Amino acid sequence: MRFSLQREVFLKPLAQVVNVVERRQTLPVLANLLAQVSDGRLSLTGTDLEVEMVARTQVDDAEDGETTIPARKLFEIVRALPDGSKVTVSQSGDKVTVQAGRSRFTLASLPANDFPAIDDVETTERVQVPEAALKELIERTAFAMAQQDVRYYLNGLLFDLGDRRLRCVATDGHRLALCEAELEATVATKRQIIVPRKGVQELQRLLEGSDRELELEMDRSHLRVKRDDVTFTSKLIDGRFPDYEAVIPIGADREVRIDREVLRASLQRAAILSNEKYRGVRIEVSPGLLKISAHNPEQEEAQEEVEAETSVDDLAVGFNVNYLLDALSALREEHVILQLRDANSSALVREAGNERCRHVVMPLRL
Repeated sequence: MRFSLQREVFLKPLAQVVNVVERRQTLPVLANLLAQVSDGRLSLTGTDLEVEMVARTQVDDAEDGETTIPARKLFEIVRALPDGSKVTVSQSGDKVTVQAGRSRFTLASLPANDFPAIDDVETTERVQVPEAALKELIERTAFAMAQQDVRYYLNGLLFDLGDRRLRCVATDGHRLALCEAELEATVATKRQIIVPRKGVQELQRLLEGSDRELELEMDRSHLRVKRDDVTFTSKLIDGRFPDYEAVIPIGADREVRIDREVLRASLQRAAILSNEKYRGVRIEVSPGLLKISAHNPEQEEAQEEVEAETSVDDLAVGFNVNYLLDALSALREEHVILQLRDANSSALVREAGNERCRHVVMPLRL
């Protein structure tokens, strides 16, 4: 096997694949990436047996063949080479040589036959999604995924397909983030799949904000995302996601319309003096005004007043300030609407102009 290409061209697929490779491995070959050259195209594959990434690029001076190369070392070498270098990679026996100008590195390789392949995806559903739309859905919801929760199905992101929309939902039991996008074609069968945390993070890193169409393929246990230069596959969490629509507050008829950036800045300032453990802030609503207050065990206090469009009178609710800040950061419009019911009910936070993205935050008893 042999191929040559520019350092910058090589670095992009390497960077996409190397993140999937775990630093601590049970199988030595999992610390390597699989390099395959065929018909002038190089394909690089990395996997941790849960997530698999395959990146492809054109190469020059190519000899067909395949081997596995230590992923992290190869990436660090190519990254450290000078800009504009031409990199040549060649294999002889169980060694791989990387050459660029006067630099030469010899790496130990392992046989390509030892490299594990993720099971074939027996596609039961195929969906076309614009890349920018999928990127936005994940960015606006993934922060609300649980981390190492015993309810394992919360440690991932729900992809809910139905009619002509794709909806992403995440919850950790204290807050919920939901965002949806229209699809060009009607989905044949309604489907819900849960993509694990690592798969979501790798997908988020991979996606660019372009108008290219991605192809999403699903079967019972895998999600595969195809782009012209990359194929990403993740195993799914085998579990049932809670009925998230039941969590979205109904009858939260007390609305507060407010400038998103002003509210965010006020909450950030109040958070400085909130209790480090509970991160609680108290929000009091009166006509035309929103008051934010925070206390801590040292008897310190923060108070903020923000103008708001509302006729709600005499309502006070406590919230975890971090959850409110995360929700506001995920929204984009200038004005947001807080929908409240009473001191013991969840708040719904959404953009003033649409309900495509909604965030639910549970109240805190202060």
